[in-house]
Amino acid sequence: MTILKAENISKQYRLGLVGTGTLSHDLNRFWHQIRGKGDPYAKVGGVNDRSAKAKEDYVWALRDINFEVGKGDILGIIGKNGAGKSTLLKILSRVTGPTTGCIKTKGRIASLLEVGTGFHPELTGRENIYLNGAILGMTKAEIAAKEDEIIDFSGCAMYVDTPVKRYSSGMRVRLAFAVAAHLEPDILVVDEVLAVGDAEFQKKAIGKMQDISKGEGRTVLFVSHNMDSVQSLCTSGMVLDNGYTTFTGSATESVNFYTKKQLQKISSYKEFENKGNNFAKIHSIGVNKGSEYSSVSDDIIIELEFSILQESSKRIDASAAIINESDLTVSNVGTGLMDESPIEIIKNIPQKLVFHIEKPNLNSGVYGITIRFIENRAGRAKLRIDDIIFFQIKNIITDTIFVNNSSIIMPRFNVTHSK
Repeated sequence: MTILKAENISKQYRLGLVGTGTLSHDLNRFWHQIRGKGDPYAKVGGVNDRSAKAKEDYVWALRDINFEVGKGDILGIIGKNGAGKSTLLKILSRVTGPTTGCIKTKGRIASLLEVGTGFHPELTGRENIYLNGAILGMTKAEIAAKEDEIIDFSGCAMYVDTPVKRYSSGMRVRLAFAVAAHLEPDILVVDEVLAVGDAEFQKKAIGKMQDISKGEGRTVLFVSHNMDSVQSLCTSGMVLDNGYTTFTGSATESVNFYTKKQLQKISSYKEFENKGNNFAKIHSIGVNKGSEYSSVSDDIIIELEFSILQESSKRIDASAAIINESDLTVSNVGTGLMDESPIEIIKNIPQKLVFHIEKPNLNSGVYGITIRFIENRAGRAKLRIDDIIFFQIKNIITDTIFVNNSSIIMPRFNVTHSK
């Protein structure tokens, strides 16, 4: 039985100013609205590609999304940052409306979209449990019957009568998930905020979602960058890319499709004409001199050429993070992490940084590089570019007797056996 159906869902946002930018366009839009016609400026829009410079005033965050989810199914929604995953969940949760299309649902929807979503910061954890239950249409008696179970699952018993504004982000996520999962919604929508929780809680949360689906016959929509979680938890999958659906199928098929698409993007050396922002421009980046692949026993050498475009009185540091296929940061190096000197602020003069990581022993797989320029070591990022380049590591070690493709690192080792 279909419990949720999305038909031709599209969502458009305007870049820059909220209005159209001119009085004549605002009046034209108003005239169309009072006549019951569509927005005349909604017809123009670019593809939601964050890596490209905007050429249109409008951008389609989602375009013609169609899918159905049955009762008891767990749908995994995967895609790169900016693919439209969170926007889709906000539409399904009625946080925002679609520009075109409609959503048909049967039953109540509970959502866990962002840290603290649905919580009043001045209310205690216990009061927020009752508030969320009331929003879902439950009676006070129904909520009270679940109260102890929710508090026990969240692990926040000591702080349940403390205002939520004093909770850490991890505590808020644990309590929010416990509330959403135990108040018996027909559809549970979970964004990637579970990454905030520790490993023990993530394991509990995934187990609870499996119980909700298989044991209680409720539907779950799950967004994650962790491909292992998607494959182990979900019954079906959907891949989004720049606002479009590029694949639907089983969870395993969807993960394989997404992984293959990422492999096609592998290039361990790239040059750019206009990559960056008004603070800095990236000219090129390379990993291990642009080699086709590296061995698990190789050093990793990242070479970054850039120019600073603005003066700054603050310390500026650069870092390079290596991200694996499960979106975990396996290494992060930079000028501000030890005693290295900061970036020298010389406007419009090309500079070069070389990050040399000695034998990190990363296991075979595909890795992405995230570049950041940061103020005052731990301050805000002046420039951040995710997945600016991908590189591949292959296991070509021949003097070990064991290969473990499931671990993050591949250490060199030996085993001795005695009687």
